[in-house]
Amino acid sequence: MPSLSANLRRKRILELLKARGALKVRELAGELGVSQVTIRADLAALEREGRLVRTRGGALPPEPGRFELPLWESRRVHLREKAAIGRRAAELVKDGETIFVDVGSTTTEFARALSPELKDVLVVTNALNIALLLEAHPGVRVVVTGGTLRRLQHSLVNPFGTRLLEELYADKAFLGANGVHPEAGVTNANVPEAEIKRLMVAHAKAAYVLADRSKLLRVATARFADLADLAGLITDDGADPEAVAALEAAGLEVIRAGTARP
Repeated sequence: MPSLSANLRRKRILELLKARGALKVRELAGELGVSQVTIRADLAALEREGRLVRTRGGALPPEPGRFELPLWESRRVHLREKAAIGRRAAELVKDGETIFVDVGSTTTEFARALSPELKDVLVVTNALNIALLLEAHPGVRVVVTGGTLRRLQHSLVNPFGTRLLEELYADKAFLGANGVHPEAGVTNANVPEAEIKRLMVAHAKAAYVLADRSKLLRVATARFADLADLAGLITDDGADPEAVAALEAAGLEVIRAGTARP
């Protein structure tokens, strides 16, 4: 049987993804009669179009409200964009500040980008991987919130996840999100993590959401902030101009990762 053209093959991949909810490269290669290399190229092309999210060995639908990727897999999605967002957000941190740092792949890139020249910065985080990442930073002290461990994200949540945060206040908060929408606000796929995010926003003088273009105009399960609660959204240069315009029209300041620092 002759192999399908690239367009027909990718259409079939999307049909299978809709029907099954998750796909494996090995299985697709067998069903479509092509190599795994070809399937990976197809998945990469469909990911660039926003039609799916690649995972280790397969793919998932792009809807943030339905699926939550493990941290080690979400780091692979839009990695360059997340790194750029993290660098841009890190420029906002000043000596002597107290900052809340939320769990997530983009906030991990933010923590990685913090200047080694910073002095006397207190980081309060519910992300165990971020706490370990910053352990060796000479100008940063780390406070871990405590709580119950979620293995999927290396995060600490309720029960007991908010007790320390109730007693602390920060100059700035840096948070991840699964959706940023003009009407629905800022949302997250996981409800227990949304509770932590909501308190971080409430106890920070300025809260910034770090979200790549795939999160814009999306709505996930649990709202944790209105756009009016935020000092700004930091996103990548590839964000859809219409999505950015809609968020700005709703009153949100949108900061592009590649924009020069004022």
